[in-house]
Parts: sequence; C-alpha cells; structure tokens
Amino acid sequence: MDIKQATLEYTVRLGDDAVILGHRISEWCSNAPFLEEDLALQNVALDYVGRARMYYDYAAKIKGNGVTEDEFAYLRNAREFKNLLICELPRGDFAFTMVRQLLVDVYSIFFLEELIKSQDNNLSGIAAKAIKETRYHLRRSYEWTLRLGDGTEESHQRMQNALNDLWGYTHEMFDVDQLETLLIEAEIGVDNSKLRPLWLKQVTDILQHATLTVPKDDWAVRGGREGYHTEYLGQILTEMQFLQRAYPGLQW
Repeated sequence: MDIKQATLEYTVRLGDDAVILGHRISEWCSNAPFLEEDLALQNVALDYVGRARMYYDYAAKIKGNGVTEDEFAYLRNAREFKNLLICELPRGDFAFTMVRQLLVDVYSIFFLEELIKSQDNNLSGIAAKAIKETRYHLRRSYEWTLRLGDGTEESHQRMQNALNDLWGYTHEMFDVDQLETLLIEAEIGVDNSKLRPLWLKQVTDILQHATLTVPKDDWAVRGGREGYHTEYLGQILTEMQFLQRAYPGLQW
C-alpha cells in the first residue's frame, strides 16, 4: 500500500469515528435530563458531524474522480465502515453516555495533540480545529463524571455499571495496525500505542475523584478497524442513510 492510499483509508477511519459517535449523541435530542443539557448535547453532536465532514471532504479530495463527502457517509455498508466499536454502542442511559464521552474525550485530547504534528498539513489543520472543541467536550464529561460518580447512590451505581460495560472497548483505541505503522513511519499518523499510559493515568485520576473504581483489564473487544461490527452499526446506518438510499443522487 502506498502513502496516498494509506492516508485516504486513515482519514476515512477518523471520519467514521466522528460521524457514528456524533449520530449516537444526537439521539439525545429532546431526551436529555433538562433543556440546557439537551442543547449542549446537540452542540457536541454537531461538533462531531462537522469533524466528520472535514475528514470525509479531505478523503474525497485524495480519491478524486468526482467523489464527494456524502459518498463516504451514505453509500457504504456496515462492513466498509472502520469506526471504533465504542462509538457505535447504543446511547444507553445518561450515565453511559457521559462515561463513554469521558473515555473518548481524554483519548481524543492526546490523539489530536499528536495529529497536529502530522506532516500532512490537511490532517494537522483538522486536528488544530477539532482539539478546541474536544477541550470543551472533556470539560463537560469531566464535570458530569464527578457530579454523578460522587452523587447519589443510584447515580454512582449507574456510572460504575457503565464504566464496567465500556472498559473492554477502550483497548481498541490504542491498537496499531500495518496501515497506521506505515503512516507513523512517514510522520503522518499517530502512534496510538504510546497514548495509553497517558490516557490511563488521567482517566484513573478522574475516576478516583469521582469515587469510581477502575475496572480490571480482563476482557477486550476489537474488530471495528477491520470492518467487524456489532449489530448496532447496521441500525444506525439504516436511519442515517435512508434518504440517500431512497432517493439516489439526492443533494441538499
């Protein structure tokens, strides 16, 4: 695989992470605990969708031949998506959403800080824009983790249950495959394996402050980067791609 093709696939992966997680967060529209939080969650969802558009737009330029960002979002099946599995898991309750956001937000900060250093100016530029939003996302998920983890007995238990259910999906974030190795050597991609110690330390500190227990590393689920997904991704795509599938060539 050459650098151009590797960069294309890498960029699409990052777009897939963003669009799928953004879609999940958007499901809180009209369902959040109160109005201000409803609006805040939709802003976070829009940040992710906007980030996905930047990645897909760059991927379309690399691929050429008249390809557009919509083709990546709407005209691929589940096996062609390469998002991390943690992004596609069901919305769950509010505790589940906040724990997932905390785990992903801490990871995203470290990832984007490294992607800013990329020799690919387009990826570096996207990272520089996205990290500003991610700092806001992390502030929110951090505050909610403290509030719910060290809150009532029920809120604490819901947060701990969510943490236990999600922990095994975090290992995939730090895997490095052949494609990423190629881009790391070219100083384009990020070496995720080096991020885990930093991520684990910060997450552990936050969880301790929230009186939550860090789960054991006794299980892990992988496969998203290879196109192997849970049944939930197909359900997301059924909703997300309906209009484009029903009316081929539809333009906004």
